[in-house]
Amino acid sequence: MPESGAPTDRDWGLKVSAPARVAPVEDEDSGAKKINGVNGINGVDKEDKFDPGAPPPFRLADIRAAIPKHCWIKDPWRSMSYVLRDVVVVFGLAAAAAYLNNWVVWPLYWAAQGTMFWALFVLGHDCGHGSFSNNPKLNSVVGHFLHSSILVPYHGWRISHRTHHQNHGHVENDESWHPLTEKIYRTLDDSTRTLRFMVPFPMFAYPFYLWSRSPGKTGSHFHPDSDLFAPNERKDVITSTVCWVAMVALLVGLSCVIGPVQMLKLYGVPYWIFVMWLDIVTYLHHHGHEDKLPWYRGKEWNYLRGGLTTLDRDYGWINNIHHDIGTHVIHHLFPQIPHYHLVEATKAAKPVLGKYYREPRKSWHLPFHLIGDLIGSMRRDHYVSDTGDVVYYQTDPELFGSSKTKSA
Repeated sequence: MPESGAPTDRDWGLKVSAPARVAPVEDEDSGAKKINGVNGINGVDKEDKFDPGAPPPFRLADIRAAIPKHCWIKDPWRSMSYVLRDVVVVFGLAAAAAYLNNWVVWPLYWAAQGTMFWALFVLGHDCGHGSFSNNPKLNSVVGHFLHSSILVPYHGWRISHRTHHQNHGHVENDESWHPLTEKIYRTLDDSTRTLRFMVPFPMFAYPFYLWSRSPGKTGSHFHPDSDLFAPNERKDVITSTVCWVAMVALLVGLSCVIGPVQMLKLYGVPYWIFVMWLDIVTYLHHHGHEDKLPWYRGKEWNYLRGGLTTLDRDYGWINNIHHDIGTHVIHHLFPQIPHYHLVEATKAAKPVLGKYYREPRKSWHLPFHLIGDLIGSMRRDHYVSDTGDVVYYQTDPELFGSSKTKSA
């Protein structure tokens, strides 16, 4: 994805342009404006009240300057070692499950393999950002291999994810898990609302999003003429769609060889576990904090303010497995930083971010506490106002009809 957290360094290697409708990344100094009541220290006023929607008293350049220089260095050998590790584990798990082939092993395999599919996605995601290496051909080849293997159209997704980074926090222009306006929300039928807000249904949304995007938006990640893409991106999109079709054909061929039931157990169920991981993690990076987070329109939005509404999450043992993708705030601001430097970069940037950084609640070995955050957010965060330049999620008290929801 060619978005860069640093507006002065926007070389994504693949040299693809953004659609004209995508809002430009603001200048680094934007967001450093003085505002009434702010004394210049991390958005805290004289009464020590913090307004998360206030422009921060620091610049993107201030955050970047706090991050050690070596955190920006991309090591393709190190990146490839993670690919090798994950691919070996994936094939090892599949071989062990096929050999043992009993119903004590299969559920454990599905959980483990679905998580490894998600790890493959994160590495492909790094290829799309250009944080995998400085070699655009290597990024493209590895990205296609990783993403096609889990039925993701590499370029189609890379470009739309770029749009998400360039416009994060903007009500209309953001791309993934963006809020519905009340007007759009009221047009949805009951079944659509249920599928969007009642767990676990939203956690299976990703494949459908690839085909038709979210309510209020049109286009497909597979079609080169989709309004997601600029005309000069047609070849990229076609290439990725062809690779996706080739993977589908391979899966069909393997099903004929080993049988559809065995293929379902080895690939089909882990694929849907991966989809759940992707939807849950993506959603929780932008929702579910105990304090409401702002969304912006018009002149109130800029790249820095939008990026500061993202959340870090702690996943316990899973942090290492899925390549520290939970360290998300710095990734959103500077997506060119390799995943293996995100933890260090975040630690260095926290003194600058102050209260604009929301410390994640620590997980034990497994992040079961995040289930409550997910369900609670789905029950509270339904739509935003049709008007206003700084808005917050509102709750539809009639959606689930529970007293708990009505009091939210």
